[in-house]
Amino acid sequence: MALLLVWQLLAMAHAFSPVVLPAPIQVAREIVPLFTTGYGGQTLLTDVWVSSARILAGFLAAALLGVPIGIWMATSEWAYQAIDPLLQFARPVPPLAFVPLLVLWFGIGELSKGLVIMLGTLPVVVINTMSGVRSTPPHRVQVAQSLGATRWQVLRHVVVPSALPEIFTGLRVGIGIGWTCLVAAEIIAATSGLGWLVQLAGNEVQVGIVFLAIAAIGLIGYAMELGLRLLERAAVPWKGRA
Repeated sequence: MALLLVWQLLAMAHAFSPVVLPAPIQVAREIVPLFTTGYGGQTLLTDVWVSSARILAGFLAAALLGVPIGIWMATSEWAYQAIDPLLQFARPVPPLAFVPLLVLWFGIGELSKGLVIMLGTLPVVVINTMSGVRSTPPHRVQVAQSLGATRWQVLRHVVVPSALPEIFTGLRVGIGIGWTCLVAAEIIAATSGLGWLVQLAGNEVQVGIVFLAIAAIGLIGYAMELGLRLLERAAVPWKGRA
């Protein structure tokens, strides 16, 4: 509310041109038309659905690949030596650098955008999972082994539960990176989605629509973050307790 008040005061004081910084009330007037008639040939709900489906597909792919790879690298020296150089080589490369290649190989369809999100999210999920597995207290493993637990049982009942807090941290960081990759990919090569809407409205100097699209991205991202927090509380109820 304080931010909205400051925004409104700046608009009333004409600190910036109304074209560059429209008042919140003026932006709010764009909401109903954006939901009903839409902009650029489709409604805001359509763009929200398209972007949400893309981010979920890419994020789930990164999670389903990254967690097992991280566990494998943490428990196998051979796997670590084989994969870590590739991971460290690819990690500094911005995911958007792969967009031209992915578009050439797979077109501007959903696969290329999903791969961009996966490539951006995968390293942080792998690294956090590996860190969580390696930080498992040795005495927990020793107790399980002394009780006759097999290697698989130790992994399933001791190592993975101990690593869950760091795994969820990687997932929560990854969802933010995924949105960054998605919006940038939609700006470069898309005909729908919230990133595409930001680009289209920006080119036509419709700043109010740009603000609404940015707000939609922030709200959906925040909702996903809250969902991961709830899932973490259910899966790791002992986190933060003595």
